[in-house]
Amino acid sequence: MSRVGKRPISIPNTVETVVQGSKIVFKNGKNTKELETYGRVQIDLNANELSFKSIDNDPQSRAYWGTYRALANNIVIGMSTGFTKILEINGVGYKAAVAGKILELALGFSHPIKYPIPEGIEISVDKNTITIKGSDKQQIGQIAAEIREFRPPEPYKGKGIKYSDEIIMRKAGKTAKK
Repeated sequence: MSRVGKRPISIPNTVETVVQGSKIVFKNGKNTKELETYGRVQIDLNANELSFKSIDNDPQSRAYWGTYRALANNIVIGMSTGFTKILEINGVGYKAAVAGKILELALGFSHPIKYPIPEGIEISVDKNTITIKGSDKQQIGQIAAEIREFRPPEPYKGKGIKYSDEIIMRKAGKTAKK
C-alpha cells in the first residue's frame, strides 16, 4: 500500500482547485497548472483537502496512486511557496552574472557561457552562489542540472559548480617517488 498516496493534500486558500473528470486544475492568480491522471486514480476534493485512491490492488495502480499524489502536492507547494535550488561556484576566476534574461558564466573556458533563463524562472547571483527560484519543481531541478553540467566539480581541488548541499569526496593527488 502506498504510504505517499494515503496522505491527503491540504490546499491553501491562495490556490483554487477544480476537478474536471480525470484532470485537476490548479489556479493561483494568473498561474494555471493542470494535472491529467488519465483515469488511473480516483480523485476526491473535499473543502480544502485533496485525496487520491487507487482504482484496484494492482501494483501499477498503487504506483500511479503515489505518483499522482506527489505530483499534485508539488504543484500546490510550487504555487503557494515555490521551490529553490542553490548552486555554488568554486574556482579561481570562475564567476557568474545575470544580464537581463541571460545567465553568463565564466568557467575557465576560452569563451563565456550564455544560458537563456526560461519564462517563469528567476535566477539571481550573489558572489559565488546561483539561486534558482520558480514554481515547477521538475523545471527547477532540470535547470540546476544543466547549469551544473557546464563544469561539474572535480575531486582533486573541488573546482566547478556544485549544489549547496552536495559533498565532494576529495582524492589525494600524486605523490612524489622516493
